[in-house]
Amino acid sequence: MKPEKLTGHAAMFGANAMWGIMSPVAKMVMAAGVVSPIVMTDFRILGAAILFWIASFFTKREPVSWKDLGLFFLASQIAIVFNQGSFIFGVSMTSPIDASIITTSLPILTLIIAAFYLKEPVTGKKITGIVFGATGAILLVMSGQQLANGNASNIRGDLLCLTAQLCFSIYLVFFRGLINRYSPITIMKWMFTGSTLSVLPFTYDKILAIDWAAVEWRTLAGIAFVVVGGTFISYLLISIGQKRLRPTVVSMYNYIQPIAAAIVAILWGMDSFTLLKTIAVILIFSGVYLVTQSKNLATIEKEIERVKTGEK
Repeated sequence: MKPEKLTGHAAMFGANAMWGIMSPVAKMVMAAGVVSPIVMTDFRILGAAILFWIASFFTKREPVSWKDLGLFFLASQIAIVFNQGSFIFGVSMTSPIDASIITTSLPILTLIIAAFYLKEPVTGKKITGIVFGATGAILLVMSGQQLANGNASNIRGDLLCLTAQLCFSIYLVFFRGLINRYSPITIMKWMFTGSTLSVLPFTYDKILAIDWAAVEWRTLAGIAFVVVGGTFISYLLISIGQKRLRPTVVSMYNYIQPIAAAIVAILWGMDSFTLLKTIAVILIFSGVYLVTQSKNLATIEKEIERVKTGEK
């Protein structure tokens, strides 16, 4: 495997592992009752914007055209504001197990959109890989979660969670050209700036209303991890992976999140490792491997050209 591709795979694995760890950490933070889901989203967006601007001062400055600034703003609304907002409100309305299972739709949606927009071939390996990965993720989620009383399924909540996945799949496919033109720091600096401008004016009063004297150090540490690890580092890695891998491959790493969440739950004594979880993990990694080995449009076109010219 080429070093560039290896870097892309490592970046996507790291980003989704971080997101998987973030889930139980964020739940722990919000369980304290001081920080609401919408405020946590504000912390993520504003905190990441500040960190990316600081990071940009230590990297080479890249001029961005007004047209691309507009595209970055649009991308920020789809990939960050609508994605995170839809998911947070969806989770608040439906059951955690429904929300977790719906996240497995990301690779399927990305495959469909990429097939229509990028003309990416829908191969047997891709379909088999997505089925393997989705099956493994669902098994892992269902083996580690129980439906809580008073938190049952809700069709509107389920649809909002599905909308969140659709938004991110649109971002992965439609903005690939924009992402390839700039460095990861520049991309995320402007995307989180756009998100901050559209979100903060409506929610800043909720941040000001927090009684910081009542916040324990563990809650502060959790917020710091969510902002730095689960947002700043993760989105930076996503950008790195997106520049090097196809959208369908990028989306497949979404299945790493339940594995990371399960490992944290086991380490915290909240869960145990079973044979079913082992099978689920094997299915997920097998699915990711199959999709990474599938042929893309460029490879197929090269093979057709070789056949036409008589090359071996």
